[in-house]
Amino acid sequence: MSVKVEEIKRQIDQFRVEASEQLEEFRLKFLSKKSELQELVGEIKNVAPELRKEFGQKVNDLKQYAQQLFDAHKSRVEDSGTQYNNDLDVTRPSTLYSAGSLHPVSIVMNEVCEIFEKIGFSTVSGPDIEDDWHVFSALNFPQEHPARDMQDTFFVNLNPELLLRTHTSSLQVRTMESCRPPIRVICPGRVYRNETITARSHCIFHQVEGLYIAQDVSFAEMKQVLLFFAREMFGPETKIRLRPSYFPFTEPSAEMDIECKICGGKGCNVCKYSGWVEILGCGMVDPNVLENCGINPEKYSGYAFGLGIERMAMLKFKINDIRLYFENDVRFLQQFANV
Repeated sequence: MSVKVEEIKRQIDQFRVEASEQLEEFRLKFLSKKSELQELVGEIKNVAPELRKEFGQKVNDLKQYAQQLFDAHKSRVEDSGTQYNNDLDVTRPSTLYSAGSLHPVSIVMNEVCEIFEKIGFSTVSGPDIEDDWHVFSALNFPQEHPARDMQDTFFVNLNPELLLRTHTSSLQVRTMESCRPPIRVICPGRVYRNETITARSHCIFHQVEGLYIAQDVSFAEMKQVLLFFAREMFGPETKIRLRPSYFPFTEPSAEMDIECKICGGKGCNVCKYSGWVEILGCGMVDPNVLENCGINPEKYSGYAFGLGIERMAMLKFKINDIRLYFENDVRFLQQFANV
């Protein structure tokens, strides 16, 4: 039996491990339950009592030796990363993977920002989780004002003063609080409203809001800026119209439509068969908002506007369902790889 122990040890020492395949062979040959070494463990009980202790010690030492050698081989193979494959052709060209691309919402967001940056607007950013003051109170929303209900807000349960911002106007408030006029900024970002998800609306969407505060700012100036933007974005022949509207933070207020680019003004489900699509709200900043932010409304005036990026992208790329932007369907996204 001692001769058998020496024979197995000799085999262990002569076994060469160069890759994971040989490592597994080593384990099966010397450490598995059906290995010769394991058979020797079972033979201990058959050895004469006076020799049993000595023989058992030799078998146990050999088993530990095999385990230590296996661990050393395993560590060496893993560290070297040597994986031999006789079928590998190192001269073969590598697999080509298609490059990723910007999401259509990002494409339009960047384009919108670039248009306004060309005429002097700076870009600012801020937190998605805001407090009541920056989202509502500073913007002339009284505590019981019905306009608060219009926003369908997601509040943070642990603190009713915290909420997911319903518009990026909160960044306008932060800018007016920290900067002195003249102020000319755009505020891009993601916003959240508890709305029913349909082909035209979603509970998550993106906005770019703009703010200009200076002396002697007029409504006519705002209209010309927005007309410039619409024609830069959708083409020089783009038609716009302004309709009276209401927002707590602007007075007078308006909504701006452009002629539907999907149907060419003939009528479709996106424009509700009217031929026009609303793309933004705008107006002159209410004096109360200026005062809330520490700006003298007797000296300064300004205008603000806000537009939805998803709606803009629908018009630009002729997409008739806003839900496509959030489904992560690669077939849909691949269409914008070369935009």
